[in-house]
Amino acid sequence: MKSSSISSGQNQGSPPNRAPHKSFALGGPTTKLDPRTTAVRADLADVRLADHVFAPHYAAPMAMTVKRPGFLRATSDKNGETLAEIMPGAVFEALDFAGDSAWGIAVDLGLVGYVDRNMIDFVVADA
Repeated sequence: MKSSSISSGQNQGSPPNRAPHKSFALGGPTTKLDPRTTAVRADLADVRLADHVFAPHYAAPMAMTVKRPGFLRATSDKNGETLAEIMPGAVFEALDFAGDSAWGIAVDLGLVGYVDRNMIDFVVADA
């Protein structure tokens, strides 16, 4: 029987051609973000914030124009807290659409919230 120098009980060292494992730690201060002014939810964030926050999904804002007056709300519930009134002509950057609501940023106000979907329309670029 042939004898082998390799034994399951011996430390063989690192396999050849393999870099040593580097460890890392997540560190640094955690910043508490204000959901009224920062487009971040538990499930979604504005893609422009990707360098600053982690989210399961990111969305690119779609510039929309407010076509009729309405309210920016803290939740998608029509009876939810009103953050501001939005007037026709204002820009709303939509990040998510669900049911009758759109979630995004009222640009002129610097506020994030929900609007009725029928209040907004796509911005038409000048020809």
